[in-house]
Amino acid sequence: MPRSVEDILKHADALAKRFEDYEPEAGDERDPDAARALRQAVTARSDAERAIRDAVGQARQAGMSWALIGSLIGTSGEAARQRYGQTHKSRR
Repeated sequence: MPRSVEDILKHADALAKRFEDYEPEAGDERDPDAARALRQAVTARSDAERAIRDAVGQARQAGMSWALIGSLIGTSGEAARQRYGQTHKSRR
């Protein structure tokens, strides 16, 4: 069963926080620029998922079918409904 949008967003936020709180130590062999780039990518993914969730809610309120929404986001209508349907219902 797919994870909910809220689960994905919470996980992305937790990962972003871990990267934001990361302080390299002298013995670390990690490249801080790579960690920063990864943190920015995780944050961007989280922001994008929120934007998609909000756009799906707007599309549903405008009467768009799940099949059309799915085709526009690159998945099936059923997959879109499973992923975003609960979020949309809880936001009413």
